[in-house]
Amino acid sequence: MTARGRAVLGLGVVCWIAAIVFGSRALYPVAAGLVLVVPLALAWVRITVRQPRVSRRWSQEKLVERGDLTVELVLEREPGVPLPGVVAHERVGELAAEDVELRSRGRGRHAGSYRLVDVPRGRHSFAPARLSITDPFGLAESHLALEERQALIVYPRLTELDSLFFDGGAGPEHGRRLLLRRPVGFELHSVRDYQQGESLRRVHWPSTARRGALMVKELEDSPRDEVAVLLDGDATAVVGSPPNSSFDAAVRAAGSILRAQMQRGRRCVLSLNTAGRELQAVSSDGPEWQRALELLAAAEPDAHRPVAALLESGISPAARALELVVVTSRIEPALVNRLLERALTRRAVALVHVEAGSFVGRAHRPEPALLRLRAAGVPIAVVRQGDDLAASLAGVGAGQRAHA
Repeated sequence: MTARGRAVLGLGVVCWIAAIVFGSRALYPVAAGLVLVVPLALAWVRITVRQPRVSRRWSQEKLVERGDLTVELVLEREPGVPLPGVVAHERVGELAAEDVELRSRGRGRHAGSYRLVDVPRGRHSFAPARLSITDPFGLAESHLALEERQALIVYPRLTELDSLFFDGGAGPEHGRRLLLRRPVGFELHSVRDYQQGESLRRVHWPSTARRGALMVKELEDSPRDEVAVLLDGDATAVVGSPPNSSFDAAVRAAGSILRAQMQRGRRCVLSLNTAGRELQAVSSDGPEWQRALELLAAAEPDAHRPVAALLESGISPAARALELVVVTSRIEPALVNRLLERALTRRAVALVHVEAGSFVGRAHRPEPALLRLRAAGVPIAVVRQGDDLAASLAGVGAGQRAHA
């Protein structure tokens, strides 16, 4: 019952008492109407919604960040008593809270819509829709919460890249691309006794010398992805607010490089240094790429360990890949050492440095660590706020900025 309903009910009681005290028959119908209308309104709003279902619809299949979106909220119920006024209180993650009036569309369906403007990247979950049902006179009100597990996935705005800053070889070859690239390799799994007819090329000579009998290598196929793109989600290096934060720029850079390599027919792996440490192999523009896009859309800077920890062991897919591209805003000594070790052992590596200070208007300052890496032959691209991402990742101006 609303405040108005209580007031009407109180007025009805007063009229009834006045009719009895003054003996006015004309007041009896008025008092009876005022007293009865409130319970009838309460009964109406409580019995109208039976087995309700809420769903949300929008036209865009793949919404890209900084875009606008119209969301239609649909309430379906069993046909029956006409539904009075319905207002849905809707919340979309941290984006917005909207009050949506649902109008009848016939056959137990009510619908309304609202518009989201300049939506940032992310996976935005819808909170349960809270319905407020009131009668036309505002005497009674009923509240109902309906949960429909839905999420709005907003993808990063990727850039088409015709060339990359490390094209021609990402490593100490200084522009000479390694000709021997193999997507798979073989690792020593164990040794066993030599069997008649086996090739002597498989003989494991150290074990043979130690045991005094021919021993052969038992090899295990060890597939390797050609290119690994490692996105750093270190929260301490994030500057700015979505969609204009340094981490959002890093996500765009990582996704653009991954797509460019995939379009060249190379097998890739996306590695995220986040709380979940997600991995996704990508070899074609299909379900794998769609899953990678979803990971990039939902990525948050919530890593528990520094990115260098993913490169300390050769077990991780990022460390085992034939070529490695690291996208980060934080140049820590441990990471520099890992990249230098890889470069000095002639394993291809490149670095995309998102200059976090530029996202709060801080003046550019040279990074000595970048000079060390460049001296070792590591290709470097620097991304600052306001830069043309395609130009930065193509190497236009990156070299001068890294030396500045």
